[in-house]
Amino acid sequence: MDLSYLEKVVKMFDDSTLTELQIEEEGTQIRLARQKEPASPIQFAPPQYAYGAPMTAPPPQSAPTPTAAASTNAAPETSAKMHEVKSPIVGTIYRAPSPDADSYIQVGQRIESGSTLCIIEAMKLMNEIESDATGKIVKICVENGQPVEYGQTLVIIELD
Repeated sequence: MDLSYLEKVVKMFDDSTLTELQIEEEGTQIRLARQKEPASPIQFAPPQYAYGAPMTAPPPQSAPTPTAAASTNAAPETSAKMHEVKSPIVGTIYRAPSPDADSYIQVGQRIESGSTLCIIEAMKLMNEIESDATGKIVKICVENGQPVEYGQTLVIIELD
């Protein structure tokens, strides 16, 4: 079998869509076959994240934990004179400027609007949370070092 003839046959096979070709000539046999392509892997689209309205606050706990009960001396009365200060961000709350310092606020303490209530650490940034009302601290709803969610109540203030 002529080499140029064999090259032409291979070229024609490459250009075609045939998957197998067998030629028998003058006692010589040639068999050409394509390797089967493996099934293409399933491709998943990356998850899509919606940016928009923040998540709602988690439902209130059914029973206070022993650590939370320690910071709440008196249960606040529900009235129109109560104001809840809610977390504006997700993060870890710190009730004092440093571990060995006194807390910013205590139950029963009178505060002015603009007073620092706590610090929330979010992505290694310390964010001071200030009071938006004037009155007396009735309840502190979070413990030092506790993670907080957006919209979670931090402090309840009895308005003047």
